[in-house]
Amino acid sequence: MTVVPSQTPGHGTDRAATVPAARAAPPVGDGHGPSSPSASRKFLARATLVTAALSIGGSLLGLVRDQSLARLFGAGSDTDAFLVAWTVPEISATLLIEDGLAIALIPAFSMALARRARGVAGDPVRELVAATLPRLSLAFVAVAALVAGTAPFLVEVLAPGLPDPRLAVDCTRLTAISLLAFGLAGYCSAALRAHRRFFAPGAIYIAYNTGIVATMFLLGGEWGVRAAAAGVAVGGCLMVAVQLPSLWRQLASRAPAAVGGAQGGGEERPVRLALIAAVLLFALCRQSQVLVERFLASALPAGAISHLNYAQKVAQIPMTLSLMVCTVTFPVVARALADGDTERARDRVERDLVLSSCVVLLGMCAVLACAPQMIELLFQRGAFTASDTAATSDVMRVYALGLLGQTLVGTLIRSYFSAGRPSWYPLAVMGVGIVATSLIGAVAVRPWGVAGIAAANAVGITVTAALLLAGLRTSRRGGAGGVRLRVRQVLAALGRPVLASVGATAAGAFAASRADSPLAGLAAGSLTVTAVFVALSLALRVQGSASAVRSVRTITRKLTHDRFR
Repeated sequence: MTVVPSQTPGHGTDRAATVPAARAAPPVGDGHGPSSPSASRKFLARATLVTAALSIGGSLLGLVRDQSLARLFGAGSDTDAFLVAWTVPEISATLLIEDGLAIALIPAFSMALARRARGVAGDPVRELVAATLPRLSLAFVAVAALVAGTAPFLVEVLAPGLPDPRLAVDCTRLTAISLLAFGLAGYCSAALRAHRRFFAPGAIYIAYNTGIVATMFLLGGEWGVRAAAAGVAVGGCLMVAVQLPSLWRQLASRAPAAVGGAQGGGEERPVRLALIAAVLLFALCRQSQVLVERFLASALPAGAISHLNYAQKVAQIPMTLSLMVCTVTFPVVARALADGDTERARDRVERDLVLSSCVVLLGMCAVLACAPQMIELLFQRGAFTASDTAATSDVMRVYALGLLGQTLVGTLIRSYFSAGRPSWYPLAVMGVGIVATSLIGAVAVRPWGVAGIAAANAVGITVTAALLLAGLRTSRRGGAGGVRLRVRQVLAALGRPVLASVGATAAGAFAASRADSPLAGLAAGSLTVTAVFVALSLALRVQGSASAVRSVRTITRKLTHDRFR
């Protein structure tokens, strides 16, 4: 059910991750009640904390998954074949869970919740589910069957340089099952987040990676790397299973509103095909960067695709953590726009841009400073050798240069679709970025190998981020009711943490190089990066840095008090 100020948050595990609906009811009391801005901030902080904890858990299990893959199968031709097949689930996860269905469906559910709160006849939320879920499920089944049937053609297109494509074809057919599971998981996730429930959606990658790791160890000896492909399908099914109970409670707990209770219901905006097409095509175009990378890397010596994959998986952890802010606040922005509060939505997006950028820049500094130590500690065992460590860490440092662009794209794209209206501009600028990635990669791959591919990725996504930010300037036309940003102020705010990251990276790299063991080097480098970045952020007066430090102190004192009282 929708959480309004007069109601108690949800039941069970979702209670700690509930955020009040934006402007669902007028403020009451003395300004300190549940509907006050301070209460809303507390709920947002609580939801962010839950999402962060679950995201970190999912990321750590993702590292365990990659460590298991490296330990069991190394970085040779078999692993390359699986990673080519894994391209399909990676793309579908973005399309159906992260940047695709969520961006299209959360505004639709937010509008349905706003209409329900205004007393519109019937139950708009259930009507939305009945109108969309059956059709989307049929589409998911059709796409999964199509991928399984055309697996040989897909492998040939994705990696024409593979010496033996048969293993990749088998893995592709196994992973095709995950397309249906990802679609259903993405639908559940979007519906729950619109209802301000974040625990179950945040736990999906814990379930996913658990399924992959367990299947690899259970079947790896008999099936080889095909066990990893089967694990992807098992993990996808677990993503749906962890969300169904919570979603069922949300849909079953609210009786339809009475017909006589309607009071000026807002305009109904159903989920239009143009909106879904615009969102999914953008997400597909963005993920085509992976296709370009693996296409170019398939012509390099065996292991090149694996080195690029391991480097990306580690380097993307800071980006994943930075985007958790947008995961929590996107439903808030969508609901604010559904209620007509465009100024509140704009302020929220601008704050999110700076905060998410600070998080990813801090992580980027650690990656640049401590890349060899990270890879050695995480992967150098079993079939993963010291030469694999050196190659992967070199690639990871280059790839990390594009993390700020990746985060900005992930943050900005939500602003284009938060009002529930189609926009084709993001697709056009993502196309420009892909062209840049392809051309630069084709030129750079010969002299610099995998590092050249990673550099092309960084340049292409940074170009896309710049164009997306320019498209949201306050002077642009169209998109009434959408988010428009004060771009100059945003750029000025972003410049300060970028300067802080330069100093933090240099200091962290020096500290890491002075240690003898990789563990000591990683600890010294990470602590130095954090200390220098925070100090420089405070000195440069980075937006929100002082309040963030105060919040950490408050939380630390509270935890200490709760522990010892």
